[in-house]
Amino acid sequence: MIAAFFDSPDAMIVLTGLLVGTSAALLGTFLVLGGRAMLTDAIAHAIVFGIIVTWMLTRQMAGPVQVIGAALAGMLTVVLSEALARTRLVRTDAAIGLVFPALFSAGIILIALNARHVHIHAESVLLGEIGFVWLDTVTLAGLRIPVAVLTLAIVLAVNAAFVLGLWKELKLATFDPVLAAALGFAPGLMFHALLALTSVTAVAAFDAVGAILFIAFVIVPPATAFLLTRRVGRMAALAVLIAMASCVAGYALALRWDVSIAGMMASMTGAFFVAALLLAPEQGIVARALHRRAERAANDARTLVAHLFTHQHTAARDAENTARALIEHLRWPETRARAAILQGLDRGLVRREGGLLCLTEKGEAMARGIFDPAGRAQRG
Repeated sequence: MIAAFFDSPDAMIVLTGLLVGTSAALLGTFLVLGGRAMLTDAIAHAIVFGIIVTWMLTRQMAGPVQVIGAALAGMLTVVLSEALARTRLVRTDAAIGLVFPALFSAGIILIALNARHVHIHAESVLLGEIGFVWLDTVTLAGLRIPVAVLTLAIVLAVNAAFVLGLWKELKLATFDPVLAAALGFAPGLMFHALLALTSVTAVAAFDAVGAILFIAFVIVPPATAFLLTRRVGRMAALAVLIAMASCVAGYALALRWDVSIAGMMASMTGAFFVAALLLAPEQGIVARALHRRAERAANDARTLVAHLFTHQHTAARDAENTARALIEHLRWPETRARAAILQGLDRGLVRREGGLLCLTEKGEAMARGIFDPAGRAQRG
């Protein structure tokens, strides 16, 4: 049964996506929270430079040496960006935007000049081909396991051990690096370790899923989870679940519509983000719109109560405490005035007496909370 699982192309493709998505989402949670998510994009592009330079020096296209070389190129992007930002001539985001295109372009030029007849090209790095991961296998304990699956499983184990083992330290370094430094946690070293693992994960993932899908997994699931919760533990768990759901749904839709598997997986991360952006219970667009609508309705009810209270014992009461006065004197549209009156009636703040609007005891109590007995706005 286990052998049949590893021999199944469909299972290996989905498993590869799950491993990349889980590894990326774990690291991406802290990158997104720390406001450094776009460093992932820089690293993923800069590894092209590392790959070609490592090949030129060692003539190796795979293995630990290639992984280390490409990962070092990713870290070089971070170091150069930080060095440029420290000059204060450009901002950090501009520094990143200057460094990674330079390294990526240098990598493309070196490929064109020195590796025309070698299977190294930018498209394979950026897009990968997850549909073929089951073809390249290695025998382990009598099982034929795809190399990508084995490599990514090791990377996931290392990433999970790092995140879980340094959970409290990572949270503190992300939210309060000054306090973390004061307590001796070395937030700078922790940050660079996080980026180093991000570089290694990007290198391990690029041959199977490509840099683009890796970037999507690092950024989009954590950003989606951030819309749904503000607790770091829940955010990390949700980010992993969203990444996994994107893999499964993306593969199923890619088969149904005969489109790019990696592209559809990345698209599904975007679909989940849009859904959360619209429907998140607290931060979603719909929830915020409803909240603003409720606040506006509450403010209109308070304005109605204040207006009626101001005129209820004056000679102008018959003219002012009417629906028509709300339209003419407060310049409210008729629909808004009607809605405010209906809310006042529903909440027991207002009652009708013929054509007049009068305050109930509850409405008068609210009005006294708005005004002092002299009719001036209360302070504090």
